[in-house]
Amino acid sequence: MTRLRALTLLVVLALACTGACKSISVGKPRPDYGRPLPDGAPALLPLGPNEPRPDWSGEWSKRAEILPALEHSIFYMRRPVARKFYPQAGIEHETAWLSLERFRELLNESPLGLSFARAIDREFDVYKSAGWDGAGGGVLFTGYCTPILKGALEPSAQFAHPLYALPPDLEKSPDGEIIRWKTVSGRTLPYPNRRVLEASSLLKDKGLELAWLADPLDAYIAHVNGSAFIELPDGTLHRLGYAGKNGRQYVSLGKELIEAGEISREEMSLPAIRAWGRRTDPAKVKEFLDKQDSYVFFQPIDGNPHGCLDVEVTHGRSLATDKSLFPRAALCFVDTQVNGSTKFQQFMLDQDRGGAIRTAGRADIYLGIGPDAENEAGRTQGEGQLYYLFLKPERVAELRASGKYTLPDKDPKWHAEAR
Repeated sequence: MTRLRALTLLVVLALACTGACKSISVGKPRPDYGRPLPDGAPALLPLGPNEPRPDWSGEWSKRAEILPALEHSIFYMRRPVARKFYPQAGIEHETAWLSLERFRELLNESPLGLSFARAIDREFDVYKSAGWDGAGGGVLFTGYCTPILKGALEPSAQFAHPLYALPPDLEKSPDGEIIRWKTVSGRTLPYPNRRVLEASSLLKDKGLELAWLADPLDAYIAHVNGSAFIELPDGTLHRLGYAGKNGRQYVSLGKELIEAGEISREEMSLPAIRAWGRRTDPAKVKEFLDKQDSYVFFQPIDGNPHGCLDVEVTHGRSLATDKSLFPRAALCFVDTQVNGSTKFQQFMLDQDRGGAIRTAGRADIYLGIGPDAENEAGRTQGEGQLYYLFLKPERVAELRASGKYTLPDKDPKWHAEAR
């Protein structure tokens, strides 16, 4: 799921629901969560001295949930590749990295939740996302997951829709995204869109097929999510993660179906999209799927799904944001209510990205694997605030001077680092 990672499963639904949140009262400006920040506008706004901070204390008792995701972020930040993505949003790599190291210390060493929260307030500066309006007006949170789809490793009449590995005829940007197509003649062009790739022989019979699915809509969902676990006929799982995409613009299927009157806004959900696919003429389904220009390529993975940092994502603790705006692997805190009533207030790690997560007003919460995760993701939507926490400059200087933490010159080994 080294997704843009990620294109998200709930990205299918997210934009369709944007602007329909019940918490928006009559007379107030209707938030446009898809609105980009003006050029040069900051993505992170420092919290003023008189602005209230979230209550961190309850998270100390949940440190066993937080630590696995935190370890993954620390591992990434110690890799040399992480340094080329900083500074970001005015934050230096050293600051983001040492913030994670110190946060781990506080989780492990604080005797009580209250002392933990006081140490956070004393040692960390807090920022909030500029949000949909550029002034901290709020973020729309949705959910995504890794689906389990029926498929096979060989094509057949039943399984005829392939998922492809990364083709060799491409050029990438520094962060691994496909941006150009190297043609046989040596020219470089924009990489073809979804419709062209599926209608042509550009990918077929080149040894790039990683799995075959029974339903074109399932293949589409795998693309939107950026990863998939494929249940093979013998019951085993074939795990595929994100390898890259064609660099084309993401289009929300949910939004297109609502605008066409195929599914009402109130009924929009992943099960509703699946039901629409089953009852609709295949040619019409294809017509809607072809509106999507974005196309994702996959790679086999071991273990759990990975985000765009190429580390595992963690249920309820990994967040997908716009990586052109926000610092990778950084410590953050989400404060929202999903479905208008259920509080969601917890520390998360910024470890992924999504196809529709392209603004400061959007973020996606990773919710796990399989049908239960799909159902949870389909119900997850809420407005709220997204905070980022970084050590104060004087604490960064103290930790630097102490020599307690050092960065390796080459990639650390995960198992050694995780301990």
